[in-house]
Amino acid sequence: MAEDPVVSARNLRVCFGDVAAVRGVDLVLPRGRAVALVGESGSGKSVTARALIGLTGGVVTADVLRIAGHDVAGLGERGSRAERAWRRIRGRVVGTVLQDALGSLDPLRPVGAEVADAARLAGTAVDVPALLESVGLDPAAARRRPDELSGGMRQRALIAAALAADPEVVVADEPTTALDTTRQAVVLDLLRARVDAGGSLLFITHDLGAARRVADDVVILDAGRVVETGPFRTVMADPASTEGRRLVASVPWGRPRGEALLPDAAARLPGDARPRTVATQGNAPAPATPAVSVGGAVPGPASSYRSDPAPQEPERRGLDAPREASPLLSARGVVVRYGGTSEPAVRGADLTLRAGRTVGLVGESGSGKSTLLRALAGLLPVESGDVLLRGEPWSALPERRRRARRRQLAMIVQDPLGSFEPRWDVGQVLTDALGRRDPRRVADLLESVHLDPTAAHARPRTLSGGQRQRVAIARALAVEPAVLLADEPVSALDASVQAQVLDLLDELQAQRGLGIVLVSHDLGVVRHSSDDIVVLQNGLVVESGPTEDVLSHPTHPFTRELIEAAPRLS
Repeated sequence: MAEDPVVSARNLRVCFGDVAAVRGVDLVLPRGRAVALVGESGSGKSVTARALIGLTGGVVTADVLRIAGHDVAGLGERGSRAERAWRRIRGRVVGTVLQDALGSLDPLRPVGAEVADAARLAGTAVDVPALLESVGLDPAAARRRPDELSGGMRQRALIAAALAADPEVVVADEPTTALDTTRQAVVLDLLRARVDAGGSLLFITHDLGAARRVADDVVILDAGRVVETGPFRTVMADPASTEGRRLVASVPWGRPRGEALLPDAAARLPGDARPRTVATQGNAPAPATPAVSVGGAVPGPASSYRSDPAPQEPERRGLDAPREASPLLSARGVVVRYGGTSEPAVRGADLTLRAGRTVGLVGESGSGKSTLLRALAGLLPVESGDVLLRGEPWSALPERRRRARRRQLAMIVQDPLGSFEPRWDVGQVLTDALGRRDPRRVADLLESVHLDPTAAHARPRTLSGGQRQRVAIARALAVEPAVLLADEPVSALDASVQAQVLDLLDELQAQRGLGIVLVSHDLGVVRHSSDDIVVLQNGLVVESGPTEDVLSHPTHPFTRELIEAAPRLS
């Protein structure tokens, strides 16, 4: 007789007022299996997962909703009876790992106390040092607060807290999105080891490469409905649904430089492909605003490894942007040190950027990628070495002399919403960047990033993640720069939205001859979108050169480690 699944849902629905976020989902999670729940933002992934712990904040109904033998179909989420019942499930039956470990852990308490509390609340005891060691943390980390740990260490501490009561199911909601490649691999392997030991895992993600590393089966959601399900590798090899095919096509790993990931995206998606919801206060979605129409030589011990900061021009493979003989931006022996630290954050970095080309900066968290980018932008002082802009001094100049040339560079940040004035609409954001009121120019900027000009009347918080990133790119283009400095511009975006933004950057580069410096922890993104690559480890450039050469034939052990850890579909 077949064993009952640990989670079984039939016709699961979650509504927030008149908005149905989950519409008739069927889900089965067998014991000892990992199921990946994938789809775009707004597809209902996280709301479905939260229904398993009674924390949707909406109205949940289902014909069947059983969790490890507990029938919760008619339980609801409000009232003392429901709260008592859910407390018996949370932690003991279902352990939860969220994306934002820093926000999930108490900033004032050591992580060891957090782990111990998770066990105590579930009515069990746990050996905290041993549990931390089992997830790859030094037991001494138990005495440290979350802000004293790296992102990867915090995420592993959160996994330890989720496992403290030995739950039958772990629900992991985007647990690796903010992590670099090597730390991501550690977390994914920990989750998979739990499954191999007999546990069950519901893994929510937009990263199909990460899902492949842990999942046995996949459920694809689109607009709150299941559109495809089956064994993960079978579905990914030949998806039957339109959404499945689009998600697979969006994966950049292995796609040649210059090839559009979603060639129909510009025609199909000026803003979003279909009606969406956007987050409002709490968990409840609300209808999206109608304002947006939908229609160098390497110093020290690394000197024996490849260093080719000014490689011969390879064939552009589809990006025929104009070129200059002299670099747009160059760094020579750049050293950056934060005040009060003994070790520099960047140690003698070299980089050369030419018009119409993209240089990718890769490395682990803390390797100096973003620090080097900010030094190139003139936002951090350079202790020694030089940054040159169009062959002229840049880093050596005082800010009053740099100011007139700042329009030659523009930055695109990871979190555009946090960089927008919240009281302004999109038109005001772009007007501020232009430095003058010019509605026609605002409309042109929006059209250049495939947004309808009516988006000028929308507030950034009412836009989707992809739309906001397009507005951020439009703002950067407002000053007509020669160089774009992009710091993790797609790391928080769903696969298809990420693909659209990468295609847009390629298109704009080809049209305008832009030089782009792209910081990313995703080697797939860098491999597809950059011509040259600079690999950083502990502030030191350990390898650089043409991207395909470096990633196909790495010569430094750290580069090989990054490549081996990179999640991919095949």
